[in-house]
Amino acid sequence: MLLSKHEIKERIQKSGLVSNYVNLDEQLQPAGIDLTVSKVYKFKTSGKIDFDNKERKLSEVEELHPDSRGYFNLPKGIYKLQFAEEVRLPNDVAAINILRSSVMRSGCMMHHGFWDPGYHGKGETALLVENENGLQLKKGAKVSQLIFMKLSQETREGYSGIHHMENLK
Repeated sequence: MLLSKHEIKERIQKSGLVSNYVNLDEQLQPAGIDLTVSKVYKFKTSGKIDFDNKERKLSEVEELHPDSRGYFNLPKGIYKLQFAEEVRLPNDVAAINILRSSVMRSGCMMHHGFWDPGYHGKGETALLVENENGLQLKKGAKVSQLIFMKLSQETREGYSGIHHMENLK
């Protein structure tokens, strides 16, 4: 079951489901919340992925900076975006983020991960700029919608991986 706008707002107010939003009334959607761009990174090295993460090495990235107007000028290529909003999923809710259609209509795609129950942090996504003319992306732009799904029952063990806010400190 997807959480409705009103359920999301109630959980934000009662338990901090989402924080660091710009304008809750403008970001809430009928069945999700829009996420905004905080940081943009360019990939610098290859990554290394294995089964049990013993040899895992994430790609190194370089942070890009917006121009004087607040825009990231992105030529065709792949980028890592960090969202401004901090998400704190309880053990009875999972989430997935989906591309806003205006980003797709500008010749871009996003590649998403699944947000496990218990996750706490600022999510990231990969933005693939396929438009030959690139993309001007303003810091704070709404680029993705986070959809929350209620589990049939609360999980006993929530997310505790390397991307958990407490593990990043």
